[in-house]
Amino acid sequence: MARFPTSLAIIGLVLALACAPSVANDLRIGYVDMQRLFAEAPQIEQARADIDREFRPRNDSLVRDELRLQALEAQLAEGGTELEPRQRLERETLNLRRSIERRRDDLAEELRFRTSAESRALETTIEIAIRRVAERTGYDLILTSPVAYASASIDVTDEILTWLREDMDTTPP
Repeated sequence: MARFPTSLAIIGLVLALACAPSVANDLRIGYVDMQRLFAEAPQIEQARADIDREFRPRNDSLVRDELRLQALEAQLAEGGTELEPRQRLERETLNLRRSIERRRDDLAEELRFRTSAESRALETTIEIAIRRVAERTGYDLILTSPVAYASASIDVTDEILTWLREDMDTTPP
């Protein structure tokens, strides 16, 4: 009894392999270089610019405070100040250092969160682009990198980039 399903499976496999060459001839396969997409897609460039514009003022403020901290530490290293002004200077240095560390950590956390959110949105847009290009041009399968090897003849990255550029031009800001 157990031999019948195994025999049936073997017959099915033989039939599938016998039909495979005709199916393979009609199959259209494409390849997308994801690294190149993430380097050249206009949506990526726009997201980077948006994130930079959003976080630049806070980063610049941190840099200014770090310079101020260095100046205070240099002043402390010189010594020669009276005890009370020195204690005030040490307190100010300590408070500024803590503030910088706290703000730097907050900024890094918010930047990671924002970058992750932008990446997810862009991945969705890229998936839509790949699907639309595949449907429009009749591809049965599109692989994305990394793959062991993909011939340049099946690389559709330029088509995906074109779709993304057109989408960027038609999407309101």
